[in-house]
Amino acid sequence: MPHRPPPSPIASAELLAVGAELLAGETRDTNSGDIAGELTSLGVEVARMSQLPDDLAVVTAAVREAMARADLVITTGGLGPTPDDLTRESIAAALGEEPSVDPELETWLRELWAARGLPFSKVNLKQAWLIAGAEALANPNGTAPGWWVERERHVVVALPGPPRELQPMWRDQVLPRLRRRGLGLDRAVTTLHLVGIGESALVDLVGADLLEADSPRMATYARADYVDVRISAVATGGRTAQEIVSEAVAGLSPRLDPYVFARDEATWLDTLAPLLGEGSLALAEVGTGGYLGLLLGRAPFVALAEQRPEAFDALTLAADVRHRAEAEIGLAAIAHEKGDDMQVEIGLDIEGVTDSVTHTVFRGGDTGRRRSANVAVAELWRRLRE
Repeated sequence: MPHRPPPSPIASAELLAVGAELLAGETRDTNSGDIAGELTSLGVEVARMSQLPDDLAVVTAAVREAMARADLVITTGGLGPTPDDLTRESIAAALGEEPSVDPELETWLRELWAARGLPFSKVNLKQAWLIAGAEALANPNGTAPGWWVERERHVVVALPGPPRELQPMWRDQVLPRLRRRGLGLDRAVTTLHLVGIGESALVDLVGADLLEADSPRMATYARADYVDVRISAVATGGRTAQEIVSEAVAGLSPRLDPYVFARDEATWLDTLAPLLGEGSLALAEVGTGGYLGLLLGRAPFVALAEQRPEAFDALTLAADVRHRAEAEIGLAAIAHEKGDDMQVEIGLDIEGVTDSVTHTVFRGGDTGRRRSANVAVAELWRRLRE
């Protein structure tokens, strides 16, 4: 018998969440995001996440199309006993097979009902279905076993919808199987967080040629308070993925360094800590809803003044709070509505050297207050870097 080479590692995945309740907004699909995050961290590219109705034709077509695009297809939901639970039928139809009752699963189900003194309805037998070559995934927290199906280079996994059933099955059964099967490529990603620049200006700064390149991949994302540049790569040409990403970041540094305040999971506190050293920081904020204190909550002294903004002067307030706290640095932010936007006056007193600046931030209300606090912290960061 000729030797069959082992299948190539799973490099791509698609996630299909099944259930009319998802599309009606009655239930939120948190499962797909959790699974996608874990797969991404393991070097698998999640190419698509879809929410589907309880419709046999729709789910069957989605499974078939996902298998044509991705190595791994994961469905969540639709494994119950009722007629509208159609995920098993859909996977079987997509593979051109017919499900049938597995004797061991039937015995297990009947014993569950018998142990509780309940009559066993024939409608429950569909939860004992399998197709040829499929493995049942035990469900210790419910009555819906999952499915593990391998076809050539493809893997299809069916998981129940309730997180209390899905999560143990994913963690204890699916992930170990995926790792044994071969999971992920050498993939690396770094996200740069930028302030003081909008997404459109950032696109111009990075350049369309880099944003349209296949390797490394670069993309910009506008967040609530800042803008991200995400850089990812897969190992190629004898270079590791991390080497490719690091080289790309180094190439961008001359253009982006004035705006990059953090990377990946780093926060403002992580960024400011080495700049502050042993120096203490005192804060005062007016009209910002307490967001400045939330961003820099570990500051040794925080003074909050939520009164009429026009009654204050940021420079005076920064100096006053620094002296009262006996701190090296005083930072004050005073924000007020200006039309549809928010105007924020920022005062800084760094060991007696004072300065102030005024910015207008996009949007008012709570969004404007949060952005005003973020702009104030960004101003402190710039001055400390200088």
